[in-house]
Amino acid sequence: MSSPMINRRGFLAAGAAGATILGFGGTVRAAQPLKIGLLLPLSGGLAREGQSCKRGADVTPGLLADMGMPVQLMIADTETNIDTARTRAEKLIADGAEVLIGAFDSAHTLAVAQVCEQRGIPLVVNIAAAPNITEQGFKTLFRNFPTAPKLVTEGLALMKDVFKISGTTPTKAVFLHNNDTFGTAMAGAVNKLFPTLDMPFPLVETIAYDGAARDLAVEVGKAKATGADLVLLVPHGDDCIRMIREMVKQRFEPKAVVSPGSPGMYEVQFYKTLGKYADYCMTNLPWINPKSAMSQALLKAFNKAYPDALFEMNIGFTFEAILIAADAAKRAGSNDPKAILAALPATNITEHVMIGGPIAFDAKGQNTNTRSATIQNFGGKPLVVLPSDVAEAKPVFPAPGWQQRG
Repeated sequence: MSSPMINRRGFLAAGAAGATILGFGGTVRAAQPLKIGLLLPLSGGLAREGQSCKRGADVTPGLLADMGMPVQLMIADTETNIDTARTRAEKLIADGAEVLIGAFDSAHTLAVAQVCEQRGIPLVVNIAAAPNITEQGFKTLFRNFPTAPKLVTEGLALMKDVFKISGTTPTKAVFLHNNDTFGTAMAGAVNKLFPTLDMPFPLVETIAYDGAARDLAVEVGKAKATGADLVLLVPHGDDCIRMIREMVKQRFEPKAVVSPGSPGMYEVQFYKTLGKYADYCMTNLPWINPKSAMSQALLKAFNKAYPDALFEMNIGFTFEAILIAADAAKRAGSNDPKAILAALPATNITEHVMIGGPIAFDAKGQNTNTRSATIQNFGGKPLVVLPSDVAEAKPVFPAPGWQQRG
């Protein structure tokens, strides 16, 4: 059985529980809220990203209640620690969570997945890209986020589109990446896939770095010495701030700094800290569809709650993860974890907030319909520049030099 369509009209016209919900057909009876345990790194090295996800979660229950899908969030801090992620998952289940969502970091997510598999509790992954997450044979895991290879493949393909539009192609690239679980998975994907994608420039060197290091002078010096005029960067936290600062300091002037699919360069702290040096950086990754009616409804609720915060990917994927769990419970007619597990494989949500096709899962629990976009920073704000059907601005490439910015 396929999931009832969650459509634009149904989302915007939905009334309170007990009213007729357009797009679901019929009258919704009052339901007990689905207890969702949400695991996020709210402190530690990934706190900024975890807090961003939490802001998305904070505004979601009100929107879902208007769709006849009440939820109760039980939020736990993983403290950017694998062991803590595991123990917090155990506690959430002991406290009555019927579904878990998380956990942003791939290593944390794997630890939580093992707990959920042992306990028979559904886990909906909001953000985590390591490909092995859906290669372990888990029966309780459903991921609404692309794998690192898909991020890289789509990210590199989008670069070709940027070069075509601009009429300028770099001569060679250097790749720098954080050496954590995510960065290592991305590096493996880049080094494996790059030779197969007919890119118009060579990748001359791959340089790993410690994301916790305060001084990245050696790594930037090595990158500059390659003579590359394009930097591919996979940060994972505020290391991207230190990287750009060091590039400016060493007068390393590539045509662009582009991430093939990682957090960091589109976040508020990046803009606040770097100012004009944050502009023109590009990130190729899944992004919120600025032209979706559901996205606009989420944006309105988000801006009301957090007028000074950035509306970005973490918010969208966290909203969708909660939506997926609530949709499955609604179709199952039950909050029992076994019933939700039976309903999740038939998910087919056509109206949602992220760019891409319907939310649906393959036999491994992976949504293969996600789609990356190119976002570029302009005046302290990320704007979609590709694909053209949802673009808010045109890409600028090459970027103005560090000292040429007003």
